[in-house]
Amino acid sequence: MSCHIAHEHAAAASRPLTLRSRPMRIALVGQPNVGKSVVFGRLTGRYVTVSNYPGTTVAITQGRALVGAEVCDVIDTPGVNALEGTVSEDERITRDVLETDRADLVVQIADARNLRRALMLTGQIATFRKPTILALNMVDEAFARGIVVDARALEAELGIPVVEMVAVEGRGLAELRDALVRAAVPQLPPAAHASAAARAEWAHALTTRVRHVSTLSLARVQEALAWATRRPLTGLPILAVVLYALYLFVGVFGAQTLVKLLEDGVFGRGVNPASTWLFSFVPFPLVRDFFVGEYGLITMGVTYSIAIVLPVVATFFLMFGFLEDSGYIPRLAIFCDRIFRTMGLNGKAVLPMVLGLGCDTMATMTTRILGTPKERLIAILLLALGIPCSAQLATILGILGGISFAALATLFGVVIGQMILVGWLAARVLKGERSEFILELPPIRWPRVGNLLTKTRLRVWWYLGEAVPLFLIGTVLLFVLDRVGALVWLSAAGRPIVTGLLGLPPATAQILVMGFLRRDYGAAGLFQLAHSGQLTGVQAVVALTVMTLFVPCVANFLMMVRERGLRTGLAIIGVITPIAIFTGAGLNYVLRALGVQF
Repeated sequence: MSCHIAHEHAAAASRPLTLRSRPMRIALVGQPNVGKSVVFGRLTGRYVTVSNYPGTTVAITQGRALVGAEVCDVIDTPGVNALEGTVSEDERITRDVLETDRADLVVQIADARNLRRALMLTGQIATFRKPTILALNMVDEAFARGIVVDARALEAELGIPVVEMVAVEGRGLAELRDALVRAAVPQLPPAAHASAAARAEWAHALTTRVRHVSTLSLARVQEALAWATRRPLTGLPILAVVLYALYLFVGVFGAQTLVKLLEDGVFGRGVNPASTWLFSFVPFPLVRDFFVGEYGLITMGVTYSIAIVLPVVATFFLMFGFLEDSGYIPRLAIFCDRIFRTMGLNGKAVLPMVLGLGCDTMATMTTRILGTPKERLIAILLLALGIPCSAQLATILGILGGISFAALATLFGVVIGQMILVGWLAARVLKGERSEFILELPPIRWPRVGNLLTKTRLRVWWYLGEAVPLFLIGTVLLFVLDRVGALVWLSAAGRPIVTGLLGLPPATAQILVMGFLRRDYGAAGLFQLAHSGQLTGVQAVVALTVMTLFVPCVANFLMMVRERGLRTGLAIIGVITPIAIFTGAGLNYVLRALGVQF
């Protein structure tokens, strides 16, 4: 198959294509968000250049594609909705490409889900009298909605090749390459070239003839679910179901089943005993304790980051990827936008907040997706203040779930109330602007397993490279604090506050200190206190509320320092510590004054 195809003029529209001395120039044209750039990437691979179009500041992408044994020049034109009348600079550039010899052949990329809109543009492309191919992209998503386009009938109506594609998977790419030699000038009725109204009527009539919308239950369910996720009456129950599924998969399967398998099995019976035996030959006690002691780099740091946190974040990333690819996360962002606006944020902030339920350390890094420094700072503050990680969440549900629903509702009510209040105040105290909330809604669909596994693998590698070193640094800090007696001093200093203002047992002071150094240790400590009968229902609610609002773990603190600097990190700690203490004290006073017994 040769790519040296002659440019066809209007008078020679019906003549067969002839060879020419230079490579064929292919222009990819289409409306925004139809997958045009994906097709361009599939055709050109890495042979790409980006430059400004002559006489403009608009960047265009050009590349070379190997088709058969020949090389073709490909240009990815800006996305356009119209090519006539008053047009934007992007549309003017695309029209210029089609009017000149910059394009010998046009490949129109269209969204198969919206054929009528695509045909409106086809009618305008036809006026340039260039050999054309129509590529119907995203046919899989169209089919999932019950939409089927008769490509052969459409091909006969337009007089040009029509190719069906799923560009993100590479499906239809070979058919597109083969169709290049069959490209032809569109043969459309006069109505397609007439006024806008006449063209719209033609496009509607043609769409009706070649498109069939079935009553597939799958398509109906998808559309109904997409609608329901954005309405408060139905969106809240759906959110509750999603959060419960998240808890079962991450909090139970990940944080309990997999953690037990790795911590008790792989590390408890294998890695840690072997490391202890190996370091027993080291003659220096300090070195032995540094690696395999109570706060050892291996027995605590590696065990914590790999055996305890990794199963949690891996299962969370898998679940998060499922929600993301299904199209639910963007809808959740829209659903929560109004709430986040009161806190100086927008709906995008739901992404790090949901991630924080897995691990606040990683969620802090994902605040980079927010548009302004002010938004990122508020999100980091709220993550540190009120989002419980999976270890905490499992403890909260394990302890208070066994007491009463009222105990659970009290804790979450107080924590959410404090987050809204602190966010509202921060939005008015901190300088800066809130970014605009612009988010494209993908269709509701069933995620592909291959994509989920790839995303999860890449995110786990990111965790191993970015977060694990922070856990190891935190372990070293804990070792140093223990050696110099600071842990004992901190526990003693906090005991009057814990037993006085908070009304908790003295042992809770050391548990809260451990909660800063390792969240799961603090959570486990409270769990043991509760199940040994040392905490009443009221004390359990107060203790868990304080731990949820208390300073984040040392790894999260180090991530805050990395993202915002030491001064900001210390300032956040300085804000949330008194909030946690005085909220707990107030909650303790109110519950006891009202005689509440959970």
